[in-house]
Amino acid sequence: MLQPHDGPIGGTHYLPSTPDTCLWGRLPDRRHEPVLRVGSGETVTIDTLSHEGILEDQGRDPVGFLKQFDVPSDQVLTDARDLAASDVAHDYDADGPHVVTGPIAVAGAEPGDLLRIEVLDLLVRAPYGFISSRHGYGALPGEYPLTPTDTGPDGDGPREYGTVSHFTEVIHHGGRLLGTLPYGDGRAARFPLAPFLGLMGVAVDTDEPVHSVPPGAFGGNLDINELQVGSTLYLPVQLPGAGFYAGDPHYAQGDGEVALTALEAPLRATLRLSVIPRAQAGGLLGAVDGPFGETATHWLPVGLHADLDEAMRRAVRAAVDFLVRTQGMPPQTALAYLSAAADFEVSQVVDGVKGIHCLIRKADFPAHF
Repeated sequence: MLQPHDGPIGGTHYLPSTPDTCLWGRLPDRRHEPVLRVGSGETVTIDTLSHEGILEDQGRDPVGFLKQFDVPSDQVLTDARDLAASDVAHDYDADGPHVVTGPIAVAGAEPGDLLRIEVLDLLVRAPYGFISSRHGYGALPGEYPLTPTDTGPDGDGPREYGTVSHFTEVIHHGGRLLGTLPYGDGRAARFPLAPFLGLMGVAVDTDEPVHSVPPGAFGGNLDINELQVGSTLYLPVQLPGAGFYAGDPHYAQGDGEVALTALEAPLRATLRLSVIPRAQAGGLLGAVDGPFGETATHWLPVGLHADLDEAMRRAVRAAVDFLVRTQGMPPQTALAYLSAAADFEVSQVVDGVKGIHCLIRKADFPAHF
């Protein structure tokens, strides 16, 4: 267990998730004051919280909810307990589920600049997590889970949320961390952990509340499983100071995230936040008007739209534009290259705004080495 303030903290700055440093189900906008200020290029360690185990359909009582899975109270994160018991505003029916920590102001960031987020370290904070399905969401709404659908309050009776949460223990095996998903008769599926933050973004230029579920040009709930340790995310700054935030920590997620959630569980994330001035941004990545990812081996143009076909078209356009602007490829040649050599993967289909991310191999362009 990595309780707040305990264990290794690698960043120059440390930001725990408390009722004073996070939002629940909404993203920062121009009305929200920074909870931390950092210089460009500085590092921050954020103790992110998972929403699973503290939501209203799970009782908003993590100790009581986890007790049914034989998790003792001293194996429940104190920050999860404090948030669930706090008066932080959260409406299960109107808000998103995510605990969003921030915003963080980065010195010198101005609209038109890029914020570069380098993922330096991700530490597992608890030896368990949950994979949940809820009716009306996921890739097969109305079919799964096999429980009553959401019906809303009926008189004085309790609401039926139709939630199924699969408790998933984390174990050490063969020198690796594995998630274990039991399915009867003493059997369990075991799969490797690949932690990443499902939600990283910059504050949105609006005075209206911003739901935490759909991603956008500001980033947010991207759910791109390539954004693990060693990766970088670039986001166009919307407001002075950028207003960076993080949340929705995952221990593992398949492309698509079809049930609704990944293996949701808390992470201690150490990130470097740097400002790339507008004048330099074009030469580095081309015309970036939305999220753009990078790993040690690949560039990741992104397409977002409520329609999956349009999200694909936007990802292709972003990939063509990137190759034209940074590699000097004619657009028709760039499209041919993408068709022969690049992969377009479905980030997720469950967040209202769906995501496609492209994987362009850096090794195919040796001039960059």
